[in-house]
Amino acid sequence: GDKAFAQFLADEIKEEKKIQKHKALPQVSGGWELEVHGTEAKLLRKVAGERITVTFNINNSIPPSVDEETQEDQKPDEQEPDITSTPNFVVEVVKDDTKQTLVLDCHYPEDEVGHEGEEESDIFTIREVSFQPTGEADWKDTNYTLNTDSLDWALYDHLMDFLADRGVDNAFADELIELSTALEHQEYIKFLEDLKSFVKCQ
Repeated sequence: GDKAFAQFLADEIKEEKKIQKHKALPQVSGGWELEVHGTEAKLLRKVAGERITVTFNINNSIPPSVDEETQEDQKPDEQEPDITSTPNFVVEVVKDDTKQTLVLDCHYPEDEVGHEGEEESDIFTIREVSFQPTGEADWKDTNYTLNTDSLDWALYDHLMDFLADRGVDNAFADELIELSTALEHQEYIKFLEDLKSFVKCQ
């Protein structure tokens, strides 16, 4: 059984490498520096007295495929739909002279695809906003967290503009999906390779 499993994994790795779009991770334009630790990625940039950090994790970032039924009707030679990774991401803005960090928790809404017709609809939304003490690893639940569900639209728009002024806009969110998808695929291939070595190990 293990031999067949290892053979299957070897073929799978070959296939995945064939469809791998990026040998190197795609860059995010706008002078962002990338740091990757396993499945977590950080994008950093400095703008006039501010540090902006965007953090995301590729785990659980692939939305479940909706059309399970259509898979059976699929002809074998049809291309499977491209898998994209749309992770939640957290934007932290630190101003040089304050002890507080503004934290904005953003995500890609799942029904975003249906909005094609709308004018310039945002591809990501802000879910929560809070202040956290700068430099503290653990965020406190005792800090007030603003949930945007019941937020005044004008205030929400200002928050989106605030992010856009710092380079976090639709174009950035698009590039983040591309980066995250490439990173996810890279980690998936690495996982298959590790699994193959593990299965073969006697």
